Amino acid sequence: MLLTSEINIRDPFVYVENGVYYMTGTRGPTCWGPADGFDGYRSTDLTHWEGPFEIFHRPEGFQPDRNYWAPEIHAYQGSYYLFATFNEETRKKGTMILKADAPLGPYVLHSEGRITPGEWDCLDGTFYLSPEQVPYMVFCHEWQDAVEGHGHLGDGTVCAVQLSEDLRHPVGEPRVLFAASQAQPWIRSIEHPRYPGPNYITDGPFLYRTSDGTLVMLWSSFGEHGYVEAVARSDNGDVTGNWRIDETPLFAENGGHGMLFTTTEGQLTLVLHSPNTHLEERPVFIPIDESRLICRTARSTCC
Repeated sequence: MLLTSEINIRDPFVYVENGVYYMTGTRGPTCWGPADGFDGYRSTDLTHWEGPFEIFHRPEGFQPDRNYWAPEIHAYQGSYYLFATFNEETRKKGTMILKADAPLGPYVLHSEGRITPGEWDCLDGTFYLSPEQVPYMVFCHEWQDAVEGHGHLGDGTVCAVQLSEDLRHPVGEPRVLFAASQAQPWIRSIEHPRYPGPNYITDGPFLYRTSDGTLVMLWSSFGEHGYVEAVARSDNGDVTGNWRIDETPLFAENGGHGMLFTTTEGQLTLVLHSPNTHLEERPVFIPIDESRLICRTARSTCC
């Protein structure tokens, strides 16, 4: 058994089924270089964890060999799907979809290669099923991506693309939902020696529908105190709407790339990694009052 404090992962994701919590995430030690798999953990109390169990291992002939990031477990049409980002030297990084018969796998490649556009650097795909049962993937277009005639993008975006019903390939072109620089007044740019700034980051989208029907999106960037967990919301209750970013982050103290789940006791809970420091990242569980996600008045500090 491992305690939560002993698990070094980034981008934690928790899937709950039959009273059991299944957690996965980016392996801390291999986050920024060569990588060959993802691990999963199992718990009934969010404190003591069985594992790690390797839920995906790079098979022979699988080209991506670095930056295995942000795996997410989603149940859909009787199977389990792992949305995850992969990278390699000769191609741009992007999200693929894997499939298994159980939450902890083993997962095998399901999609027809990358779901994200091959000419874009992309990351952090997440699953969204519309009220009409239309599947989408929401993902980030990297701020570092080269833009012909303009150096690099510099302003990361969150995008959505419709998926085929079997989740094997995209349907149509991606739609930009919002850009990181729209997150005023709290967002801060980052400096990079190879990319003249200002540079604004988008990471880790995750969609959640509140009890009043509001569709909110958790996502991460950088604020005054480091990595943050932010909130955006759709004006029509669907991914196809116009998105407005809250004026105040949900978590602003050097932690992020989170998601929401409901515990077996009915408590809405935010999990994210903190601190945002290599080899020190740990899953952190924070009880959330859903009212913090519901914008009740036009002048509310949440929006």
